[in-house]
Amino acid sequence: MIIGMIGSGNIGSTLGKNWAEAGHHVMFSSRHPEELNQLVVGIGSNVKACSIKDVFEADADVYVLAMPFYAIDKLSELYAGEYADTTIIDVTNPYPHRDGDMAKEVLDANYNASEYTAMKFGTAKTAKAFNTIPADDLDKFAFNTKEKVAIPFAAQDEMSKKISEQLISDIGFDPVYIGNLSDSRIMDPNEDLYGHTLPLKELNDKIKSLRQV
Repeated sequence: MIIGMIGSGNIGSTLGKNWAEAGHHVMFSSRHPEELNQLVVGIGSNVKACSIKDVFEADADVYVLAMPFYAIDKLSELYAGEYADTTIIDVTNPYPHRDGDMAKEVLDANYNASEYTAMKFGTAKTAKAFNTIPADDLDKFAFNTKEKVAIPFAAQDEMSKKISEQLISDIGFDPVYIGNLSDSRIMDPNEDLYGHTLPLKELNDKIKSLRQV
């Protein structure tokens, strides 16, 4: 699978490294792709550094949004013609202290953060995953068969669900489907699943208890 990483910070670089190790072809992106040379050389095979424009024009199988939340509006406008009919996995989180008023508005709205992304990237199908786990844990527990943990995710349709399940499983995590995007508020910052790293049974038990409230 060709994976276009939009953003190469802590989460984006860790995910891309793990997917490359699992055999996927990963395109890391930055406004300054030359700054990614050390990352790409350190990973080795199956990766390359590109501009954001080049990644969106590459017809990747899936695009992973791992950049700051405030960039969603501009990116969706600039590259609307490039991501149509593809799957997007949204890893972003709205943080008002970093992203400003738009993040506060989304957190206070009657829709959640993943639904906002889906509205902006309207011609693609959106899934939400990997936004609840700390970056250190994402690195620590990938391919960890002794202490296997689960990743909650939501998806807009069957294709985005299938791709998300595969990409979560491929790097050694248990995928836990919580429902469509409207169900993903519990994954937003300061909500019940955010910041927790749990094995499969504990995560399922936690989700079940939340639905009984």
